[in-house]
Amino acid sequence: DVAYLRSVLPSTTEDAFFDYLATLDASEVTVTAVPEGSVVFARVPFLQVKGPLLVVQLLETTLLCLVSYASLVATNAARFRLLAGPDMKLMEIGLRRAQGPDGALSASKYSYIGGFDCTSNILAGKLYGIPVRGTIAHSFIMSFTSLEEVQPRVSLPPLAGGEPVDLPSLAERWLQRDFQGLLDTYCVRRSGLPNFCAVALALHQLGYRAIGVRLDSGDLAQQSKEIRQVLRACGAHFQVPWFETIPIAVSNDISEQSLEEFSREGSEINVIGVGTNLVTCPLQPSLGCVYKLVEVNGSPCLKLTEDEEKMTIPGTKTIYRLYDAAGHPFMDLMALEEEPSPSAGQELVVRVLGQLGETSKVVPTTVEPLHRMYFRDGQVCEPLPSLMEVRNHAQVSLSLLSPAHRQLHEPQPYPVAVTEKLHHLLTQLQQASQ
Repeated sequence: DVAYLRSVLPSTTEDAFFDYLATLDASEVTVTAVPEGSVVFARVPFLQVKGPLLVVQLLETTLLCLVSYASLVATNAARFRLLAGPDMKLMEIGLRRAQGPDGALSASKYSYIGGFDCTSNILAGKLYGIPVRGTIAHSFIMSFTSLEEVQPRVSLPPLAGGEPVDLPSLAERWLQRDFQGLLDTYCVRRSGLPNFCAVALALHQLGYRAIGVRLDSGDLAQQSKEIRQVLRACGAHFQVPWFETIPIAVSNDISEQSLEEFSREGSEINVIGVGTNLVTCPLQPSLGCVYKLVEVNGSPCLKLTEDEEKMTIPGTKTIYRLYDAAGHPFMDLMALEEEPSPSAGQELVVRVLGQLGETSKVVPTTVEPLHRMYFRDGQVCEPLPSLMEVRNHAQVSLSLLSPAHRQLHEPQPYPVAVTEKLHHLLTQLQQASQ
């Protein structure tokens, strides 16, 4: 790496600089952060990094790259989950539309954290333990023109030291737990649905149980209701009770608007596959995470701008989340690190960002410090949670929000405030800069 830097930096760069780079490590760096999977709000630092200036500046791009897209996709997935409700199965199917293979893996991982149930990305399943699900392709169905093309018996020779593989028996084992019919390659009513019912009922006589059907075009909500009627009629006529509740899965450029339409029109849909509109986040393709200097050698510093939203909050801070009597968070509070922690039941005088000219008084029922120390003296110092633990934490964090803050359309703004002491420091630095 150092040799490469020598080749691209100006020839006048001193050798001592490269010698210094060769000695760099993170032994003096500390990182505190909000636990992964936590709900965070604008202007609230969810990561604080301390250490030698050059080292923490070199970490900036890496850290922003790691957290920005991950947070964006998890947030987008959470929006789909909120719209779909807790009982709908959501499957991430965005691999083909994602921003390259690394973006696809990140999308699978963080959509799972955001509330999706499974992924079609087999590599994500292997690497992260995410449940994998899939279906057959239209091209597979189209590749057959008659039953004569299906060989009744095919065996594979044994691999080194292995046993012969009988494909029909292998297929039977899959059919026993994974037969899902794709109905709309040609015509749902005249081809897909009648053929599915015939095959599924025949398999039932052999002891197998179909796991569902999938639709990939047309009016998905209306078709799901029509299909459910047929399945119920078949189940009643042939006395196969489980047939009436066969899951119906849908895909086809599903968006937030699609889920709202399903809810408004009513449907019999049980599983929704979301790809493009999940992994590419078209409503907000990037997340504006920033990494700002707030203190140097113990002296707080401030990035001054006429736009208050872009003005940094100076000093090393402790972040608290304040809860009301119903258990909902109602405010995040930034305080200077040296300030005493606020207590539950204590009246606090604060200033809300965007309304710094006036004070507000609040009395929290519960006070939660948000940051934990995760990295110190060059080592991870806090056990890192599993993916499932992060996912569960994300769902709990979302569930704690009040409905007014959680709703997707015209949500009530969530207030972020500073203490009087931090506001005084901010004002002092602003005046000094002028």
